[in-house]
Amino acid sequence: MIVFKCYMKILRQNVTLVIIYLGIFFSVALVMQMAAGKSEDSLYANTSIDIGVVKEDQGVLAQGFVDYLNTIHNVIPMKNNPEVLQENLFYRNVEYIVQIPADFYEACIQGNQPLKVTKVPGSYSSYYVDQQISSYISTIRTYVAAGFSQEEAVQAVKTEVHKPVTKISSDSASSDLVPYTYYFRYIPYLFLGALCYTMGYILMAFKKGDIQKRMEASAISVRHQSLEGLLAMGVIGAILWLLGILGVVLMYGNTFLNSELCGYYIANTLLMLVVSLSLSYLIGMFIPNSNILSGVANIVSLSMCFLCGVFVPMDVMDKSVLKVAQFLPVYWYEQVNEILSRHHSLTPELLGKVRISMGIEVLFAATFVCLILVVSRYRKEG
Repeated sequence: MIVFKCYMKILRQNVTLVIIYLGIFFSVALVMQMAAGKSEDSLYANTSIDIGVVKEDQGVLAQGFVDYLNTIHNVIPMKNNPEVLQENLFYRNVEYIVQIPADFYEACIQGNQPLKVTKVPGSYSSYYVDQQISSYISTIRTYVAAGFSQEEAVQAVKTEVHKPVTKISSDSASSDLVPYTYYFRYIPYLFLGALCYTMGYILMAFKKGDIQKRMEASAISVRHQSLEGLLAMGVIGAILWLLGILGVVLMYGNTFLNSELCGYYIANTLLMLVVSLSLSYLIGMFIPNSNILSGVANIVSLSMCFLCGVFVPMDVMDKSVLKVAQFLPVYWYEQVNEILSRHHSLTPELLGKVRISMGIEVLFAATFVCLILVVSRYRKEG
């Protein structure tokens, strides 16, 4: 087992790189999952902000409008003093200022004149308030046009019942991502980055000096040496894969283990590991020194991750980019991951898509292995 031990010895010498990638992977996965959780919790929550109101109209409609805003936001009465208004907005005492003119009914309800508003530049909540104001005035205008008096129109708006938005989930599908979505989304970065460096350094070590010639002249057959090398590669890959699976079990526990799709996640990551291992070995065969290895490893891992939906979700990527990404193995891994993360169980149609994507991953791995054999044979004959 001399060749196997040599592989393991080189791995121990470069174990720091693997630890660094593991640290980056777990940190990014945790941060993104926490950020996604906070975003999900507040996605359908009403947002209340401080609104300054300058009310120059003392009529029923103007007061009803102020009361309406006060049910949603924190309304702060203000005087029509431009300097004071600008100062309050500058110091963020209010995020939005609305001015109700003295002829509110004639100008805004009958005359369709927009209200004068001032808001903090770039504030998303301001657009939210714009919609609320527009909706209220449109509703009042409708009631008045239907023959309601001003008092009746205000009262009718108050008594309207608006059902709250509820998120619906089913046994087969959900719009919410499962808690460990980002964990599995980033696994290709861990596998590609760590294995490209590891296999590169191992293969470079065997190229130094006359080591290759000595190995060919040794009493151990080339076939036996190859088998030991494959065993070492399998052990290295298995260790990295087990660390990845152990991480999701420790972080999410029964939430992951009790999932109906747990086996598909494990199988998908295992296929991604095989693809990464074969691709890393193929790349390592052409790397002459550590300087080139660093550049190539980063280019391969980062470019695939950016193009194939690891760092940027597929649903926000340009279609032309996704067409190019289909020629890369990570794309098909992420296709499976997206399906699994958005469903609690798989319909026959979804199962078919998952199997096709996994099959393509197998074809990529087989292609890389064939290329490795071709290159190895060519070098021996050369």
